[in-house]
This record gives sequence, C-alpha cells and structure tokens, in this order.
Amino acid sequence: MAKQAGKGVAEFRPYVTRVIPVGANIVCADNTGAKILEVINVTKYKTRVSRLPAGGVGDFCNVVVKKGPAELRKQVFGAVIIRQKYAVRRLNGVRVCFEDNAAVLITPEGEVKGTDIKGPVAAEASEKWPRVANLASMVV
Repeated sequence: MAKQAGKGVAEFRPYVTRVIPVGANIVCADNTGAKILEVINVTKYKTRVSRLPAGGVGDFCNVVVKKGPAELRKQVFGAVIIRQKYAVRRLNGVRVCFEDNAAVLITPEGEVKGTDIKGPVAAEASEKWPRVANLASMVV
C-alpha cells in the first residue's frame, strides 16, 4: 500500500474498545440544554457486513437530541464521546470505567457548543480534543 504524500507520521493512539453502537442513547454532559442524545453515525469507522458501527472514548459521531429544548430536538449535531461504561485499558495496565456513557456537542468548526462540561472526562478524549480538555473540570 502506497503512503500518502505530505501526511507525516501518524500520531500514536492507544486502542479503545468501541462499545457505543449506532442507535444508543447517551447522556449529554455539557450545558447546552440537551439531556439525551442518540448516536446515528460514527465517522471514520469501517466495519463488517451486518455489524453496527460503534464508537468509543474520543470518537467523533453524529447525534440527534432526543430530550431537550425544542430548538435543539430533531436536528443532527456532531458530538465527541467523553465517557463510556466499558473499561478502557491504559498502557500502564490500569483499567478505567465510568458510571455512564456521555458525550458533548461540537460545532462544525470543532468548538464545544456549551461552556461547561459536567462530570469527568477520559484522558483519551482530552488528548484527542484539546477544546474539550480546556472546558473539562476533571480529567481522569
């Protein structure tokens, strides 16, 4: 397979198990007013026939607001998954898992839509998304 010119060395990304499939309802952890999000697409995910695309911590996905203010509902937004219940294994051998699956809404420019993030954020998501790391009150 030929290398693409001008791409440089790909940054190192630890493996994170993808456990939030398309159709899953997850918590919105920012202060935009949205409460429940439904995952409708996981970008940059290639899969096998009849397997649902799924996302993990740090992945970008498209979501629909299921519960929240009327002006946000029934619209497609971008979101970044910041927490997952399934354990994430770190390189030092520690496994980290959270109480819920959560995401934050992202604008098309890559900015976080809200101004505050409720609860902890996984370190894998904060390394990949610096804007999320800026707003996070706690990075685990």
